[in-house]
Amino acid sequence: MDYVSALLPPVVMAVFFTVLVVTIVKSQGGPNKAKEDAFVDATIARAESTRQAVRDS
Repeated sequence: MDYVSALLPPVVMAVFFTVLVVTIVKSQGGPNKAKEDAFVDATIARAESTRQAVRDS
C-alpha cells in the first residue's frame, strides 16, 4: 500500500500536466484566434495609453 501512496501524486500530476498541454495545443488557432488576438491587442493598447497618461502628468 505504501507504493500506491508514493506513486499516486506523481501520476496525478503527470495526467494533469498532459491534459493541460493537450488543451493548450488544441486551443491554438481556430476560429477564436482572431478574437483572442484582438483582446490581447486591446489590452496592450490600453496599458500603453495608461502609461503615457501617467508619464505626461
